[in-house]
Amino acid sequence: MYKTIQNFVGHTPLVKLKRISGDTGNVILAKLEGNNPAGSVKDRPAFSMIMRAQQRGDIKPGDTLIEATSGNTGIALAMTAAMMGYRMILVMPENQSVERRQVMSAFGAEIILTPKEGSMEQARDTAEQMRDAGQGIILDQFANPDNPLAHYEGTAPEIWHETDGRITHFVSSMGTTGTIMGCARYFMEKNPEIEIVGVQPQEGAQIPGIRKWPEAYLPKIYKPELVDRVLLVSQQEAEEMTLRLAREEGIFTGISSGGALAAALKVSARVSDAVIVFIVCDRGDRYLSTGVFASRGA
Repeated sequence: MYKTIQNFVGHTPLVKLKRISGDTGNVILAKLEGNNPAGSVKDRPAFSMIMRAQQRGDIKPGDTLIEATSGNTGIALAMTAAMMGYRMILVMPENQSVERRQVMSAFGAEIILTPKEGSMEQARDTAEQMRDAGQGIILDQFANPDNPLAHYEGTAPEIWHETDGRITHFVSSMGTTGTIMGCARYFMEKNPEIEIVGVQPQEGAQIPGIRKWPEAYLPKIYKPELVDRVLLVSQQEAEEMTLRLAREEGIFTGISSGGALAAALKVSARVSDAVIVFIVCDRGDRYLSTGVFASRGA
């Protein structure tokens, strides 16, 4: 029977790195979330949040939805809203890449830009002010349990089956923390020995999709006890690994995925006979204007 876009959210490839992993007995696997319809891991929670809210009767087609975003969630929500008949308003810092803004607009979303100095914290505050003024409904990816649920029911089971249950380490960048929370919960139920590794930026690094939140803005879905280890990555590490993924593995992705790979390699350096899975969050085409791919002679 014919399928719609929603049928193609998830079930993304899990591929083995052939060159970057080096001479080791470990297997490093990349989960290619850029293969989702709107191009990122955020397709999963975006569809989950809208679909489940609609099923509960919290929202109905024609309603206005508001969300603060740094990019990928906004794109995924804009696609899902277009598909399901909602008006979408996205609030984001003005310094996010022009490609992401253009994709959101292509899906019909209205974009509200906040000053770059205020970062995502000000974008979140602005979205809440708009909601309080009656301008729309916030799904709130930072507090909505339907965010990690999408990964508990989708991302993690896919990885478990694709590795035949042999996964030993799971590495994920931390932004809203939905991916790592949902996957950690699933893997803990399957095998508590699987090490859950979160990735955060070093002080001063500006890596899209990876955040270290001030205490007041820490996502409510985040449960620190589910993360065994947090590794810090620098701007240089993330950008260099992003380039290496493209040039040595043929995987064209964004900078947060380079950061996740940098962390996965740190894990690999201290273990043996491991099966390490890291999340490739999105595709590189939405970062072309940042100059990361041209800065080293590309």
